[in-house]
Amino acid sequence: MSASIPRIALALLAAASLGGCVTSDGPGDGGAALQRFPANYRSEIPAFLRSYLNNPVGLRDAAMAEPVQRPLGGQVRFVSCVRFTPPSGKPQELAIVHVDGRLDRVAANPQELCAGVVTAPFPELEKLSR
Repeated sequence: MSASIPRIALALLAAASLGGCVTSDGPGDGGAALQRFPANYRSEIPAFLRSYLNNPVGLRDAAMAEPVQRPLGGQVRFVSCVRFTPPSGKPQELAIVHVDGRLDRVAANPQELCAGVVTAPFPELEKLSR
């Protein structure tokens, strides 16, 4: 019995030290090991844009691409690209960054992050209200 206690302690110590390697989000692994696919992006994005946009009413030609992995700040993140035309008439594109499966922020460079994505109609945005 007393011989199993040191084995258990050693196993716990090894697991704790290896746990730091697995969950590392440093520049060496690109952060990809931790990133989950944002499963709720289709509901999170309209809710976010309702508060992000000054006036979310009357959006037209709304389209969105499924989240894709892109390098961002030395790490790999899922990015959703959203395109729409507000009532003012000037089309807009947003790159929405997801961290660990949840919506995090709007990226500053949508043209670079959204290059080559395939969008599909996203009528949920056209139905937004205040």
